Amino acid sequence: MRRPDLIADPVGPTLVRLVVPMLAGALGIVMFNVVDTFFVGRLGARELAAMSYTFPIVIVAGSIASGLGVGASANVSRALGARDRAAAERLTLHAYVLGFLVVVVIAVVGLATIDSFFGMLGAQPEIMGLIRSYMSIWYLGMPFVVLPMIGQNILQATGDSRTPSAAIVFAVTLNMILDPLLIFGLGPFPALGIRGAALATVIARSSSLVLVLSAVIGREKLMPAQLQLQLFGDSARRVLFVGVPAVLTNLALPISMAVVTRLVSRFGAAAVAGFGVATRLETFSLVFTFALSMVFTPFVGQNLGAGRLQRVRSGHRVAAGMSLAWGVMVALVFSVAGRPIAAIFNETEAVVATTTRYLWTVAPSFGLMGVVTLSAAAFNGMQRPFSAAAAAYLRLIGLSIPLAVIGRAVAGLPGLFAGLAAGNAIAGVTAYLWFQRSSVVLIGETAAAGADDAAGVALTADSAAQ
Repeated sequence: MRRPDLIADPVGPTLVRLVVPMLAGALGIVMFNVVDTFFVGRLGARELAAMSYTFPIVIVAGSIASGLGVGASANVSRALGARDRAAAERLTLHAYVLGFLVVVVIAVVGLATIDSFFGMLGAQPEIMGLIRSYMSIWYLGMPFVVLPMIGQNILQATGDSRTPSAAIVFAVTLNMILDPLLIFGLGPFPALGIRGAALATVIARSSSLVLVLSAVIGREKLMPAQLQLQLFGDSARRVLFVGVPAVLTNLALPISMAVVTRLVSRFGAAAVAGFGVATRLETFSLVFTFALSMVFTPFVGQNLGAGRLQRVRSGHRVAAGMSLAWGVMVALVFSVAGRPIAAIFNETEAVVATTTRYLWTVAPSFGLMGVVTLSAAAFNGMQRPFSAAAAAYLRLIGLSIPLAVIGRAVAGLPGLFAGLAAGNAIAGVTAYLWFQRSSVVLIGETAAAGADDAAGVALTADSAAQ
């Protein structure tokens, strides 16, 4: 099947053709940690607690990998849109080099500070050995966590969402197979316990690195024929200009979730458990919007490089409409089946009631929450990374948490959930209008620059004629 042309094909069908293959990959990303947690939980409470302590590092590393990938995608897609193949190849190589250097620094520091860092988090001596066993392997395997994500984003910059999705699905499937073999020692495999979970993750991630690199180098020919490092500083600056704010954007979610969990904890353990179930259901229900945002940055980047800024605005409108339609469908499902779905995870009435209340109250705002995510992706593609970060922090820190605090004071737990929904809604409308306005300003600036260039050419011609 012909790959969609991000610059010329009709906007709506192009976005659909990009996002449908990416859905499986987005779901795979969500499933990776769930699979590890499931199998490690079978070892016992100590092992599960040890893995829980590692989640902050895993989240931060994933955020760094995603940020570098977004930075690479925004720049490579813009170069491809401008038909500057040499720049695209150079940026691809330098993005990989930058990612490797970042990994080396993190791994060296991480290995040297395992005991001190996790001790600071409150890890008890009896589980510190388990944490050390897991993280020693995980840190050494960090290149297989970060580098595949950079390559996946570069492939998306070319308009290929099938290969990244297939690589993620293959890695998740391999991880599901290797986890029980290496953790419990089935058949000829040794029982490695929690170390087996780390080793399975590294092996599975390395498979995706091989698949993605083969596509980037062999099929797309996006690596220069010779090692070129003379412009590495410029490439690194471009990638980090978008990538660092993207990392900060990714970190906004775990920070805000920790704060909201603290707010919910006032209502007891059952409320926290129900909130935890609800947020996991929320993550799964937003997979479509997550996948759409992953492919939307390169869509914007290519059209920016080609100077098709009206198409960028049109794409943003279409993507926002898709998010709203998806949000309506999800809200309808939860309005009808929210309680039965909640009961699948836990039958305790207080837990089910909390989960159901959250789904009934907050799910109607999921579509507008997705508009914030898409607008942030569009800002990244338009080389406005700080606007992308600001949109995310506006929703989470500027609106949702303050409104949740006010709602809790006025109406308890239902009011808290209503505050979260109101924050999503206000942020969604604001982010949509903000991006549309920013794109109008950019179109005006581009037109003015073009007029100035044309005037300069005319003046030069007149002078030559005289």
